[in-house]
Amino acid sequence: MRSVFPFATAGTQVIDFVASLVEELDSFVRQAVLLHAFLWPFKNFVVPLHTVMGNIAELIEKLHVLRGVEYARQVEQIAPQGEFHPLEDEKDIFVVGGERDSDYRNLINAARKAVCHGFRVYLLPNPKGFRSADFILEHRGIYRVYDLKTIQGRASVLNRLQESLGQTNRVILNMKTSYDARALALDIKAYFETSPDAYEVIVFKSKKMISVKRGQVANKMFPKRFRRMYEK
Repeated sequence: MRSVFPFATAGTQVIDFVASLVEELDSFVRQAVLLHAFLWPFKNFVVPLHTVMGNIAELIEKLHVLRGVEYARQVEQIAPQGEFHPLEDEKDIFVVGGERDSDYRNLINAARKAVCHGFRVYLLPNPKGFRSADFILEHRGIYRVYDLKTIQGRASVLNRLQESLGQTNRVILNMKTSYDARALALDIKAYFETSPDAYEVIVFKSKKMISVKRGQVANKMFPKRFRRMYEK
């Protein structure tokens, strides 16, 4: 009769091996739980910009040399980048980790207005070494890049618009001061006339949004029509 002890020994070894695996797995799970508990208070910690920028800075920099379809495709590649994450307690506003500059409050204020008008907003970082625009606005699958100019005090709108040259051909004016409607219309008209690449100016006034495109300012009735919309 064959002995059953070899089988018993093998069975014991299997049981011991499984028990060892279970013990190691339990230890790993406990360590993971402890790590999660340790990191949880830092879930909203703002990481320095240079550590999370990754590929996004290169994509933004290339916008300066691309035109037409290539430019549009490049913009579409930027927004889905993993560096963007939803801004806490805000709807449809996405940011990249990094230091918040002095204009951060103005950026968020304008972003909220854009969201109210149906846009999804991506705040662009400011990589060192070159100038970049402030926003990508997405609406119905179309992505466009905008620079923000917050108008306060008696700053000349035309001068502020011209500051965006070389960054983007679309500008957002967030009006935080009283500004004569006709003077504003003429400033926008002059901007288009002196900036061949300019395509659109969006004006935010309180809860109102007015979009002005190049073709509109050529009409001699533009100042009157703009004033009607602005003062309505």
